[in-house]
Amino acid sequence: MAFDFVQGEVLLVDKPLEWTSFDVVNFIRSFLRKKYNLKKLKVGHAGTLDPLATGLLIICTGKLTKQIDTFQGMDKVYVGQMKLGATTPSFDKETEEDHQFDLDGISENDLVETAKKFLGEIDQVPPIYSAIKIDGKRAYEHARKKEHREIKPRRVTINEFNLLNINLPLIDFYVKSSKGTYIRSLVRDFGKELNNGAYLTALRRTQIGSFTVNDAYTMDAFKEAVMKETDNYE
Repeated sequence: MAFDFVQGEVLLVDKPLEWTSFDVVNFIRSFLRKKYNLKKLKVGHAGTLDPLATGLLIICTGKLTKQIDTFQGMDKVYVGQMKLGATTPSFDKETEEDHQFDLDGISENDLVETAKKFLGEIDQVPPIYSAIKIDGKRAYEHARKKEHREIKPRRVTINEFNLLNINLPLIDFYVKSSKGTYIRSLVRDFGKELNNGAYLTALRRTQIGSFTVNDAYTMDAFKEAVMKETDNYE
């Protein structure tokens, strides 16, 4: 079946490590405009992934960009890894550790029971190193300039928070959550609840609603699919 990016396509993309979500959008827009000789083309994504995260992005083009809000409202599934016993200002590996904590006395049962406390609706403060806009600028722009800005908590829902593998200080985990959830903040708050510290060391989004990363294009595979399709119709 031929692509029609102007009328609209919904693309599942596996975001590479260290790409921003906007990098993916800009890459696809630029590639398609050049390939099809288009002056303009609407392209947008349905839910940001941090640069240090990988996994599923839903990209909408053309008239189907109107459906972005629908996709953004769907539950998300993540697998990730945290490091217990330390914190960073960004809640992940973007910044260096600023505090370390002793892990003595923390049992596996403590970890499992603490994770249960986050199930259901919770109030969560997004990281200052995030793309949320404050006073017309992204929060991370303020953070990198050492400008203090208050971020208000938001209500999110954690449907599942399971610890998959505990090999302290590293913990592998699985999360299913509502839109707007920051997994970095969840990990930070998990550490605080233990009177300790934690930060995110790896994250992959595997599912949005019923869409799965197993069906997603890599960036190279997407280019190849478009090139193959256009070659067949030229």
